[in-house]
Amino acid sequence: MDQFSKPEPERSRWFIVISGLIINLCIGSIYSYSVIQVHLRKLFEDLGLRVSATEMQIPFIVFLLFFAITMPIAGRYIEKFGPRKVAYFGAILVGLGWFSASFASSPLDLAVLYGVIGGIGVGVAYNCPIVSVGRWFPDRRGLALGITLFGFGVSAAIIAPVFDFLAVNFGVILTFRILGVLFFILILLFATFLSFPQEGWRPAGWTMHEEKRKVFMELRREEMIRTRQFYGLWASFMIGTLAGLMAIGISKPAGLEVAQNAGIGEAQISILLTALIVPFALCNGIGRPLFGFITDKIGVMRTAILSFFLIFLASLSIFLNPKSIIAYTLSFAILWLNLGGWLAIAPTATAFLFGTKDYAKNYGIVYTAYGAGAVIGNLLAGQSKDLFGAYLMVFPFVALLAILGIFVALTGLRTK
Repeated sequence: MDQFSKPEPERSRWFIVISGLIINLCIGSIYSYSVIQVHLRKLFEDLGLRVSATEMQIPFIVFLLFFAITMPIAGRYIEKFGPRKVAYFGAILVGLGWFSASFASSPLDLAVLYGVIGGIGVGVAYNCPIVSVGRWFPDRRGLALGITLFGFGVSAAIIAPVFDFLAVNFGVILTFRILGVLFFILILLFATFLSFPQEGWRPAGWTMHEEKRKVFMELRREEMIRTRQFYGLWASFMIGTLAGLMAIGISKPAGLEVAQNAGIGEAQISILLTALIVPFALCNGIGRPLFGFITDKIGVMRTAILSFFLIFLASLSIFLNPKSIIAYTLSFAILWLNLGGWLAIAPTATAFLFGTKDYAKNYGIVYTAYGAGAVIGNLLAGQSKDLFGAYLMVFPFVALLAILGIFVALTGLRTK
């Protein structure tokens, strides 16, 4: 297991947060898929393929699904070998996934080369900084994890315009190869700073007694899955990520739909819609420390209810205003914000409800809800487009799911 040997751990532990943030910046590039798929669709059509909306969502779904499946498997190895070595392995797979995507000539090829390899790589690397930061910050876990995960959320703000620029000027194939090499180097470099604190280390002025009052239970994986709170958290996490991942997957094509309804052509609006990915991604990034802080202050159940209420309002707004670019922008900003929120709420809630003794394995199981949300949300979006002719038709279903989420939170996340 890695040991932290540098002096002044109170100060040095924040560098682990920054390292985790940069790693997440690289692996969170999947959230640029809304922009990436526009270029890929044109590439596939130039090769003589005719692809449906659902087919173009499949690589994104496969990536997120393998990401979520790998998480609980990787958790046991983080405990055994330490976060640094596991993150090294993740760096290799992430770089390979992006590089090999350059050889895809169809959505199915992309699903295997990019979705499977890249998804496994992200699943291996993702939990390494989370578990490490969670050990170093028992006193401010929600805030520290939120900052760490900010990189994953804000990634698209940087990667989407970079991918757009590189694809236009150098082509999609070379772009995948450039980013694959870049991500491999950066993850490898900053993984060297990940570690666990020495046995018995505690923050200055903090005692275990304070933490015990915050923790509901100290449970291992097999004990956790027999509790009502586990199923409440899993279902809530699935609904929250379903809405956000669906929005991320269709941000640009849904925006083109709204523009078309308003009588604006693709040539006039395309640059703006790509540019909007930046504030959307910033909302996703900000949602992590924001909701992490809120969870620390008002608790898991109330924070979940707040999130579902915002998702309901956003879904209703975009559906009732299908010609409004303003309604589209505000609604998608809220949905991206709440996805970031759930990726801070869930890890914080896992530690709060089930303790930290088996945290890597416990959160790995909880995280499978993310995979379920990715599959269901993006299939709903793709089928709405293919069956009803519009991505916007998915939002009444999302609004109903948000109402269901409020009920689940009220009944499943109570600790008394």
